[in-house]
Amino acid sequence: MTASTTDRADVVQGPRARRALIAGSVGNFIEWYEFGVYGYFATIIAANFFSLAGASDTESLVKTYASFALAFFFRPLGAVIFGRAADRIGRRPTLILVVLLMTAATTAIGLLPTYATIGAAAPWLLTGLRIVQGLSAGGEFGGAVSVMTEFAPTGKRGLYGSWQSFTVALGLLAGAGLAAGLASVVSESAMNDWGWRVPFLVALPLGLVALWLRLKLEETPSFQRAHAGGTGTAADAKPVPAAPPRAGEVARAIGWGIARLMGWSAAGYTFLVVLPGYLQNSLNATFQQALVATVLANLGFACSIVPAGVLSDRIGRRPVMAAGAALVAVLAFPLLSVLQDTSSSTAAKSFMVFVAGAVVGLMAGPGPAMLAEMFPTRVRCTGLGLAYSLSNAVFSGCAGLIITEFIKRTGNVDIPAYYVVVTCVISVPALLALRGDDHRRELRD
Repeated sequence: MTASTTDRADVVQGPRARRALIAGSVGNFIEWYEFGVYGYFATIIAANFFSLAGASDTESLVKTYASFALAFFFRPLGAVIFGRAADRIGRRPTLILVVLLMTAATTAIGLLPTYATIGAAAPWLLTGLRIVQGLSAGGEFGGAVSVMTEFAPTGKRGLYGSWQSFTVALGLLAGAGLAAGLASVVSESAMNDWGWRVPFLVALPLGLVALWLRLKLEETPSFQRAHAGGTGTAADAKPVPAAPPRAGEVARAIGWGIARLMGWSAAGYTFLVVLPGYLQNSLNATFQQALVATVLANLGFACSIVPAGVLSDRIGRRPVMAAGAALVAVLAFPLLSVLQDTSSSTAAKSFMVFVAGAVVGLMAGPGPAMLAEMFPTRVRCTGLGLAYSLSNAVFSGCAGLIITEFIKRTGNVDIPAYYVVVTCVISVPALLALRGDDHRRELRD
């Protein structure tokens, strides 16, 4: 073992690595908690902010999902702005800034006056806050994944990176659980009046905890090496830095990343976030029934993420993620068939949504490590952040809008299955193009 490798192994062990894992995870938890809450309360938000005179419930829901999608389209801009900052000045200060922005915007939504109170300004203010959230979320992913994977011990990048996706599941579960709990103790009129605000206001204490943890975070060893000329620490820096990657190489990697992520993005949001609105508007489920189904899907998702990350450390990212995409494509139509069948038992429906979430977890567990391995340190935050945010902008942020609008136009309640099948069929060959030994290689400086 060389001195450089020894230094690297020493630097990433123990409390520093664990602190990095927690600090990277907590902001991501808040981000996805909030995005989940917005999706779960889509029908109520539509009634409070987008129900204009003469508009149907479906039209209001489409406008709500359009606001949802708009925030996602600001994620790539956030990935560029905050990704460049993280690649130049450091992961730590950037992650502190993005969690402050996300917390402030989410709390403000909980305090926002509705259309009935201030008229047409209400949906515009809501959309503006969603844009701030989109910008901060675009910077969150690249910084958090870089911190987790750059601190990860050798052979454990899949495990460490999987915590990014695991906190997505925890955030979505927390949002769905709180929403379901409120729906069970608060009347429907109270929920529409003030109950929907509670989950957004909860983001404030969560954000303060995240800020405290990130203030204690240290800079990653990979960033220190890359900006000190390729040595193990800044103290024994050499004067010759590594050559910066070419723009064409980075652009190609971003393109490959989008293709590999699109199935995960589409299936994840269809099964884990858009499901409540679909069940209520297309299958006439109650708000509480829709949320229970979503909680089960997210439980399945959470249960498979970390094991999938660990498995990818042993056999590679390629077989685990490709299998996940293929299984989603195979199971999409049977899942909807069971949900649409009024004679299907509650147990059968529960099992199917749990399995759907678990299969998405096969892609989500190894995904962050796979992305980190595609980019060198000097552009890692920007590159993986752009690949992720662009994929999410198109295939996650638009999922609710596309599905709801196509069902409205065609009356075909199988649209969600068509959507995830097409995207996963494209992702499978892109995932099979991964090198089989990426999980064994050192991250590039």
